[in-house]
Amino acid sequence: MLAEAGIALTPPERAQIEVADFGLGRLDEVGLQIVVYVNTDRVCAKELVLFPRQRCPEHRHPPVEGEPGKEETFRVRRGVIDLHVEGAGDIVLEPGEQYTIPPNTLHSFEAGDDGAIVSEFSTTSRDALDVFTDPQIVR
Repeated sequence: MLAEAGIALTPPERAQIEVADFGLGRLDEVGLQIVVYVNTDRVCAKELVLFPRQRCPEHRHPPVEGEPGKEETFRVRRGVIDLHVEGAGDIVLEPGEQYTIPPNTLHSFEAGDDGAIVSEFSTTSRDALDVFTDPQIVR
């Protein structure tokens, strides 16, 4: 899917792709595939790959160590996503469109019928500390 979208990965990047099913074992419907380009104590850049109708469940990035939580911008590269953001409602993003999610804000997103590739640009990512509304989810 990445190659079809013209997104080239190095062999080490391909080997590091994270497949996140959030401990639910239903990857076709809940989960995403993640390529982390950089994650420092200041910035993070990732590609999020979603299968058709695959969704990332509702969660937030809480304050950590005096920081307000992760602020992230999603920019759609391929496909369409339906982004739900607390206080903003449903936002449909098509290729070339982007949206910035404030820190500590509940959000979820789902790919359209053709799947999606989303570039994420954010402050430091601490995925293990994300808070999900579904208590069965394990990150």
